[in-house]
Amino acid sequence: MDDNTPDGNDASPQRQYSILVVDDEPGMINFLQRALSQRHGQVDTAGSVEEAAPRLSHCLYDLIVLDIALPGRNGLEWLHELRSEGYGGDVILITAYANLDTAIDALRGGASDFLLKPFSVAQMLNAVERCFERSRLRRENFVLRREVEEQSTAVEGVICQSEAMQGVCDRLKRVAPSSATVLLTGESGTGKEVAARALHKMSRRAEGPFVPLNCAAISSELIESELFGHVKGAFTGAQGKREGLFYYAQGGTLFLDEISELPPAAQAKLLRVLEERRIRPVGSEQEIPVDVRVIAASNRDLRQEVAQQRFRQDLYYRLQVLEIYLPPLRERTDDIALLSRYFLDLLSARLNVPMLDLSPRILARMSAYDWPGNVRELRNFIERSLILGWFDLGPDEHDIDSNGDGNDELLEAVEKRHILATLARCQGNKSEAARRLGISRKTLDRKCTAWGCE
Repeated sequence: MDDNTPDGNDASPQRQYSILVVDDEPGMINFLQRALSQRHGQVDTAGSVEEAAPRLSHCLYDLIVLDIALPGRNGLEWLHELRSEGYGGDVILITAYANLDTAIDALRGGASDFLLKPFSVAQMLNAVERCFERSRLRRENFVLRREVEEQSTAVEGVICQSEAMQGVCDRLKRVAPSSATVLLTGESGTGKEVAARALHKMSRRAEGPFVPLNCAAISSELIESELFGHVKGAFTGAQGKREGLFYYAQGGTLFLDEISELPPAAQAKLLRVLEERRIRPVGSEQEIPVDVRVIAASNRDLRQEVAQQRFRQDLYYRLQVLEIYLPPLRERTDDIALLSRYFLDLLSARLNVPMLDLSPRILARMSAYDWPGNVRELRNFIERSLILGWFDLGPDEHDIDSNGDGNDELLEAVEKRHILATLARCQGNKSEAARRLGISRKTLDRKCTAWGCE
């Protein structure tokens, strides 16, 4: 076998991957372990399927290099079994005895690549690199799909000039390099996801994935499976193995929004994960180590939730290692003009509509409003104004007292019309309407109750 490495591959990768080599030939085991460990830190080995299978319960291997001819179950049989159970990792099949039919069976069975012995180090390393590139793209695509599905309204970076938010930015910069858990608090719409993304981008995990989850959007029956994954048959409908969000966030950041909505059982399991850095998929007896930074957020006062026994005290203290409070927009009115101009520029280009003039009179009226929906409400107001072609602040300024009294009521009337129109377009489906409006279902229910239009 040729030990020469492929040209242009001398630089070490940005991230080291874990590999399991399964072969019953000691010489091949030593050859592969020596060749792969120089480039990819963790390389474990096994001499049979029976020895290899239990290892998958203890490590999230990025790749399996699997010989076909093995004592007991052969590699091709195990590959079919792994795929039927929902295993989604890459598998390179190797063999000294093969024909075209074997290669076709291997690729149809879910092999990522197929190498015939004897092969060179360069051939194996190139096959491995192709697998890892596909793995990286799968993870990125998963994260992008989630962002599209959730239609996140987060902007790139924290837009601010107020003293209150400058203090928040300073804390974010100090906290970012740490791997400690962070708790972001503040009213709904204050930009907690924006802050979480900023933390991730400034951290040492910036090259890893950022995986967001709104805990209130997942049913209590499925939240544990969503977070930790499950094995085949773990519950009704679990027809195969599925990885959880902790798996997809490996090496990066998992953002748990509305953490107060986690059911008690999931709170207990999350606490254990934060303390031990290991997860146990639903229905599994094995624990798996994970390397994920957790950032949590809540628009509720978790201390009150603890006092009312709706949230675990020990989990609260574990999340509160580093706490950052994001002030409401009414406490940072210096940012209204800056944010409005940013949204006008961003959304006018996205909607392909003319820019609106943000006059001092309009800004004064906007600054007099409390913005209970905070930055999210401001963004929606700017988007709505661009679509309409004017800032719909209510009656003409002559109908309003010179000191601005009445602005709250006028903007609330605009908000009510917009929400009711959205509900009508959604045929009364409140969950869909809340998604389109960028607010929680509970917020929409509360407003409809106040307006007497449930």
